[in-house]
Amino acid sequence: MVNVEQYLADLLTKVEAKNKGQDEYLQAVQEFIPSIAPFLEKNPVYVEKNLLDILLLPERLIQFRVPWMDDEGNWCANTGYRVQYNSALGPYKGGLRFHPTVNQSIMKFLSFEQIFKNSLTGLAMGGGKGGSDFDPKGKSDGEIMRFCQSFMLELQKHIGPDVDVPAGDIGVGAREIGYLFGAYKRLNGYEYGTLTGKPLPLGGSLARTEATGYGLVYFVKHLLADQNDTLTGKKIVASGSGNVAIYAIEKAHQLGATVYACSDSSGYVFDSEGIDVELLKEIKEVRRARLSEYAVARESAVYRENASVWQMPFAYDIALPCATQNEIDVVQGEMLVENGVSIVAEGANMPTTMACVHLLNEHGIVYCPGKAANAGGVAVSGLEMAQNAHRISWSFEKVDRELEKIMKDIYENCRDTAETYCTAGDFLAGANIAGFEKVADAMIREGLV
Repeated sequence: MVNVEQYLADLLTKVEAKNKGQDEYLQAVQEFIPSIAPFLEKNPVYVEKNLLDILLLPERLIQFRVPWMDDEGNWCANTGYRVQYNSALGPYKGGLRFHPTVNQSIMKFLSFEQIFKNSLTGLAMGGGKGGSDFDPKGKSDGEIMRFCQSFMLELQKHIGPDVDVPAGDIGVGAREIGYLFGAYKRLNGYEYGTLTGKPLPLGGSLARTEATGYGLVYFVKHLLADQNDTLTGKKIVASGSGNVAIYAIEKAHQLGATVYACSDSSGYVFDSEGIDVELLKEIKEVRRARLSEYAVARESAVYRENASVWQMPFAYDIALPCATQNEIDVVQGEMLVENGVSIVAEGANMPTTMACVHLLNEHGIVYCPGKAANAGGVAVSGLEMAQNAHRISWSFEKVDRELEKIMKDIYENCRDTAETYCTAGDFLAGANIAGFEKVADAMIREGLV
């Protein structure tokens, strides 16, 4: 008789001992392992084969030096990473993050989450992630180009259309992907499908920029539809002001909701008339300026410096955390409860601490984890790979339709899996079990255990 509880406890102890100091990675594992216990109780074969012990080890972890020259002619150096975590379902797939906080723990946490996120899309993609502690903020186009070229000089040894297909993430948009793709092409020839999130002239896909934000709102749309409700009239607050937040705000407005606040690393803006998406795009995408300029340009807006948008006293229905990991802790969670929030849907990766997730559950707030709710970005990356493989381009409308279908399928898969194995409405367990089952089955069938 398999003792699942003891097996998982021993496994956690082993992982914690081997990964001391890697707080973000351990948080992701500690959130994942207990949630799949009900599935393992009904399917002990995965325990008997010790599959989790194998799954928790990345297939490959690459770390490298990235030397580059600034505009004054000074040599600088950063650390680059690529974690190729699991390829059971297809080529490694996941973004590149350029941010000063990047380290091995964050890379492992992101790539571990990516395995199950990609699995949920139903597309043939394994899980990976990469990046560097390079900070693109305040750098010139020339400095960013030289860094990207140096970064790709090493990364290109490890990627390819059928091996590993990176995309963008925080600090890596179409500009950076363009520089990275150009460097790869000079070294390896024109292979369209090596990177996704490319500029349109380089084989990029329409709707890729909008995909994560749109997909997040589509997930919430189908959740509400299950409750015979819609987004019409809903009051929403988002964090962040990058691609995910901008396009989540845009789609929410298109579907009848109003988003009243968003944020950046310095504070948040509240607009009593609802966020002006075109002004937000102008400030963040064109001028690459601070969010404080939004309030300068808009009479109905107020900017709060050095303040968390999640501690703002304001009654609203839906919270969309779209900034970074662990941005909502128990203190912010209590404010969400006080503000009357009924749904928290994650546009960022692991933005809610586990203690806060438990708090939300206790108060009946529906929690939609990032590995399900923000899967729209990688889903459209997969669609970009399909377009590249056939040397064709789909219309924006076609990509958008496919995106909404994928997000509806993800929502229903998480909902139905939760009802089958644990508690109805537990989308965290539903997402983890549904994502894990597909990956684990593929690993067994490929003879990896």
